[in-house]
Amino acid sequence: MTETHATLPPDAPVFPPGRYGHRRAPGRRRPVLTALLVVAVVAALTAVSVRLYGQYGDPAYDAQVITYTDITDSQVVIDFRVNLPDGGSAVCVLRARDNAGAEVAREEVPVTAEAGQRQLTVRHRLATSARPFIGEVVRCRPAA
Repeated sequence: MTETHATLPPDAPVFPPGRYGHRRAPGRRRPVLTALLVVAVVAALTAVSVRLYGQYGDPAYDAQVITYTDITDSQVVIDFRVNLPDGGSAVCVLRARDNAGAEVAREEVPVTAEAGQRQLTVRHRLATSARPFIGEVVRCRPAA
């Protein structure tokens, strides 16, 4: 079917026949589908954020490196501070990396605070398989 002035609305542009392909009817809007997609994306992002918070974001078990010293070809000594709940205990994951960034040691260190103590300073010697460049606390989590 070709378009004529009788089949077009009065404000529609007129193009030469056969030159620009066939005209399409305007698409239907699907607000329900759009709303369902938005709800699904928000739910997925919420699930990811809750999982990441549980894995990395608990401020009650926050740790920070104070210093790393005594670097030799086979060790590094890491001094770190851990925030714990009153009298709580945690397991902190320490690691050492070499100059290229490769991990040369990883160890889980149990940490226990005494009653009334919320912040604990710990010194730990980490044995390495090569000369480390840096010592780090990856994370601390509640002890099982």
